[in-house]
Amino acid sequence: MTPEAPTPDTRHFDFAALSAPERYKLLTAVVVPRPIAWVSTLGPGGEVNLAPYSFFGLMGSDPGVVAFAPGDRADGTPKDTALNIGSGGEFTVNLVSAALAEVMNETSTDFPHGMGEARAVGLSLAPGVRVAVPRVAASPAALECREVQTVTVGRTRIVLGEVLGLHLHADALADPERLYVDTAALDLIGRMGGRGTYTRTRDTFQIDRMTYAQWREGRGEGGQG
Repeated sequence: MTPEAPTPDTRHFDFAALSAPERYKLLTAVVVPRPIAWVSTLGPGGEVNLAPYSFFGLMGSDPGVVAFAPGDRADGTPKDTALNIGSGGEFTVNLVSAALAEVMNETSTDFPHGMGEARAVGLSLAPGVRVAVPRVAASPAALECREVQTVTVGRTRIVLGEVLGLHLHADALADPERLYVDTAALDLIGRMGGRGTYTRTRDTFQIDRMTYAQWREGRGEGGQG
């Protein structure tokens, strides 16, 4: 049994008393690591928009649901990602490997409205299967999605999308028949802290989940009375 450690000193921050940048600074420092959704969408003229978002996560598997939060531009207007999803409903989440980190960062540039980031930075795209939106060909994994609902809380916009299909690079499939993925082979990165700080995801450790009986046994409570 692990001895109980003394309660550390803490400081409470009342978010009602903080500005939006202050809340952002605190939240992005402690909610880590955050996976990166490199989202591709189609504009009204067929131009491919591509932008990264680290307010992103997997919400469920039956059906598969992802959520991400595309913010607004500095002038308060929605970014192209949100506008495109609002009109077409389809998007693709490209996962970001370490090899793609630099070019992913390039696409976070505040390009003019309607300018295709993928074309601007010279990224090759591959066609979608279940959606019309193309994916980043070099991305080791890409989720084809359809918007289910967009929730707005204050100035936060959360897009919920159902995953319709998954593209995986073949060298990341340890056993295709049994659907075993070599996650380390994806070499994905995530966000740490605020601006410009990232982490790799290959430094892992394993803790097996235990049954209640195993937990009781480990606590010395499994003997006969």
